[in-house]
Amino acid sequence: MLNVLATVPAAAQGTVRRHLVYFRDKAGTPYSVAQPQAFLSARSLLRRTRQGIAVQPRDLPVNPAYVAQVRALAGSPQVIYTSRWFNAAVVSCDSVTLARITALPTVRTATTLNRSYRVPTPTPPPVQVPATVARTQATRAQYGPAFRQNLQIGALSMHDAGFRGEGMQIAVFDAGFPGVDQISALQPLFLENRMASTRNFVDGGTNVYTRNSHGTNCLSAMGANETGFYIGTAPKATFHLCITEDIYSEHPIEEANWLAAAEYADSAGVDVISSSLGYTTFDLPSVSYTYADMNGRTAISSRAATMAARVGMLVVSAAGNEGDDPWHYISAPADADSIMSVAAVDSSGNHAYFSSYGPTSDGRIKPTLAAMGLAAAVLAPNGTAFRGSGTSYACPILAGMVAGFWQANPTLTAQQVIVALRSTASQATVPDNILGYGIPNFLAAYNALHPTAPLATTASVPAASDALGLFPNPSGDGPLTLVLPAALRGQALRVRVLDARGAVVDRQQLPATAGSQAPLQLAHLAKGAYTCEVSAGSLRRTVKFVQQ
Repeated sequence: MLNVLATVPAAAQGTVRRHLVYFRDKAGTPYSVAQPQAFLSARSLLRRTRQGIAVQPRDLPVNPAYVAQVRALAGSPQVIYTSRWFNAAVVSCDSVTLARITALPTVRTATTLNRSYRVPTPTPPPVQVPATVARTQATRAQYGPAFRQNLQIGALSMHDAGFRGEGMQIAVFDAGFPGVDQISALQPLFLENRMASTRNFVDGGTNVYTRNSHGTNCLSAMGANETGFYIGTAPKATFHLCITEDIYSEHPIEEANWLAAAEYADSAGVDVISSSLGYTTFDLPSVSYTYADMNGRTAISSRAATMAARVGMLVVSAAGNEGDDPWHYISAPADADSIMSVAAVDSSGNHAYFSSYGPTSDGRIKPTLAAMGLAAAVLAPNGTAFRGSGTSYACPILAGMVAGFWQANPTLTAQQVIVALRSTASQATVPDNILGYGIPNFLAAYNALHPTAPLATTASVPAASDALGLFPNPSGDGPLTLVLPAALRGQALRVRVLDARGAVVDRQQLPATAGSQAPLQLAHLAKGAYTCEVSAGSLRRTVKFVQQ
């Protein structure tokens, strides 16, 4: 299921049955943990080495002799793909042949993943829009309509500091990517050889520029890079695009596709997985999940996400759009342990009404963090920008910042990246099951890791060079930092904080500072919008901020 607020069309239906066949062991396999280069790329092994993660038997491929036994059976079963982590294979066959498979001594059990398969309607080729038309949608000089969602999590500061995802690899799991190979804002991915690979786990093969445009929307939030029109959060990252979702039906086969894509991403050496997909309810006769199953250990996709985290990838997953419907809670794989599950907020940092709630059924805080997912700006297959809503969009917006933050702090493990962003987010001291630890901020997290050499950037200030800045914004109850224009430096400062009605709620004096930043500790403020006014002599500057 796509974690975006949208409807999907119906389609013609044809019959295909796929099953997840679990093998008993990996005995007699020709593969060895002592020679992992036979099944993992050099980049994958380097990622493990950097984080102190050893190659284990779970990483070994399925014994090819076991696969050969399945293929040799009467009924011509088709092995679609195999799973190293689950020691299993996805097999297409009828029920009679499935009975033969489960009778093999090397097979432990099998479960049916789907009962039907809907044939997708062809996606019409995208219509190219002249750049002059598209550019009229820009709302800021450089970032266009993506400005606010970048600003909210400190991605502008990240880019200003020189971290745009260079050298980082992101895998995007979604339902299709039509137009990606034609959209002008995404052409740098091809011109700079940063489209590393494509895989279609639904239809087979490598054609991903087809099917549903949801993946196009999500990719653009990270990878688009056209100054003056639209810039994503990781405009210089390298991408792997994987179709795992079939929007024309909802069955556990899509979770198995997610598993296969995660293992592919692992073997390719991917750093970050961005997945705007979620699973709760399936079409009959597949058995749907219940909230009790959202424990991180039951759903196929959740188990796969946990395995991806264990091999050193950082999984960023949409929390789900069930906050305002009877399900209410997060979906799989957002319930997985050791991953980053993302809630949606509006541009002011308020919880989006549809964003799913935690906790997991076993009591863990979820979601983990939050980013803009209400009226977020993304690109359509025809190259135009539009605003859409869903945790689907909050997820890639944050995933791009995560990639840049990891680029800026390459010695961290994936889990340490999560901790660093979580511990400096807007609700770090008072996490809840609405926004988790809150809205992260690149600059706050980076400077907490580098207190003796902090970044002093004014990129997060959405005004002229003499403007006053403040971060993190939205803010919590922790300390704030004022970014001072040159005219206010070296002078004692008067600070007033006014609420939305104009009433003064805090007043203090700050000593003179020669630097560009000054710490600010405010008294506890109620949630809402405020104006911070800083003055020295007759000079006065103001900046608006949101208290969460």
